[in-house]
Amino acid sequence: MRKLAFVLLAVVLLTACGTPENQVNLTELKSQMDNAATEAQKALLGHVSSAIEKGGTEYAVEFCNLKALAITDSLSEQYGYSISRITDRNRNPENGLETETEKLIFEQFKENNELTDSLFIVNNQMHYYKRINAGMQACIKCHGNPETDIEPATLAKIKTLYPDDRAIGYALNDFRGLWKIIKEQNND
Repeated sequence: MRKLAFVLLAVVLLTACGTPENQVNLTELKSQMDNAATEAQKALLGHVSSAIEKGGTEYAVEFCNLKALAITDSLSEQYGYSISRITDRNRNPENGLETETEKLIFEQFKENNELTDSLFIVNNQMHYYKRINAGMQACIKCHGNPETDIEPATLAKIKTLYPDDRAIGYALNDFRGLWKIIKEQNND
């Protein structure tokens, strides 16, 4: 049933944007949104890497708690899109899956490792989703196995700052979440 709903969602997108002009515009839009997601990933990883270098993973967890949303908010302003991250195992409560549509899309990415990105129309907005994997060993230092990968002081900091944390237990290259980029359809 979920797969059928996912297919129907994709058909709605293709039907709504089926003219050749719209398809060219969608290709360009998807490329622009992909660029925004890529730049957001680079910015976040760059800041986290700097935080790790400055004060270790315990400091990086505190840095993320204070600054990660501000970084994505700043990029949202720069690109003119709403930029966020979503996951089914969130650390920050603001990064959880909120709607049935998000849950459905997330499940499709989870089931299909070859699916890297998708563009949909949802509530008269363009929604672009791009896969986030735990792609660096630095990711595992805060999101890996709490018994073998995460230092005790870092784990204690995570538990203090995020008492309902569910973002641990990942291995290198595991699917961890999605970049979610939203553009109002009537924007330029």
